[in-house]
Amino acid sequence: MNTSKFLKKNTGMLMLGLLLSFSMSCSKNDNPVTEKPDPVDTVKPPVTPPQPSGKIPFYKLQRVENLAVETDDKNPTQAKPAAYFSLDNKEEVPASYAKTARWDVAFTGLYNSFLSGNNGADGTNQGYGGSGKGGVIVLKKPFEEVTDVPSESDFKTKGNVVGTDDLGAFGEGTGWYLYDFGGTIRGDGSLQKTHVAYALPEMRTIIIRTATGNYAKVKMISCYKDAFTADKWFKDTPHMFFTFEYVLVPKGSTKFEIK
Repeated sequence: MNTSKFLKKNTGMLMLGLLLSFSMSCSKNDNPVTEKPDPVDTVKPPVTPPQPSGKIPFYKLQRVENLAVETDDKNPTQAKPAAYFSLDNKEEVPASYAKTARWDVAFTGLYNSFLSGNNGADGTNQGYGGSGKGGVIVLKKPFEEVTDVPSESDFKTKGNVVGTDDLGAFGEGTGWYLYDFGGTIRGDGSLQKTHVAYALPEMRTIIIRTATGNYAKVKMISCYKDAFTADKWFKDTPHMFFTFEYVLVPKGSTKFEIK
């Protein structure tokens, strides 16, 4: 056989085969098959507690120190403008928003020491005419022992609801503080221990239904500036500067929890 003729005859076929093979290879590589991820490698996002409409998360203990309200020792019985505070947002709210649902607790009455919720349906409430659905109640229990959210019918909506306790002077029912007028109920009888307001966190807890329907468990700690225990409270200690702690739980909750 003539070798040169054979090579010339089959070289064209060989080149055609190589071109076809290369073309098929490129076609496969241009459309790669996407592999499904291994189910074992799929990580689910962590489950987080629901968030309130404001900035503060549910189930987390919050602390507010030295919330200042207007007072005047020369005219103690003269009513001062109320102060408004949002528990959902952990911030003071201007009085211009009194008829809105932007605040949850008002500090009013004598020395602005009485607390009320934000309820737009009650004519005696600071939020009357607004959209607030709030209320307030005081329980004869320390903060740590309060685990159940009270029933809706227990909440009071009137203004100036919770203030001076009957254990002290000028008591108006069950309150969050004891007023020691003469300095002999909790004090040692000295002049500097007269007219002292003693918060009662060891036996009183405030429950507030917020303007939007959430619930807050509140521990009132002090109304004196930078003074958080009774041994530092005296007649001349700067006041009224409220310090308190609280935890929020969502609307519809039946239990208070701190997580």
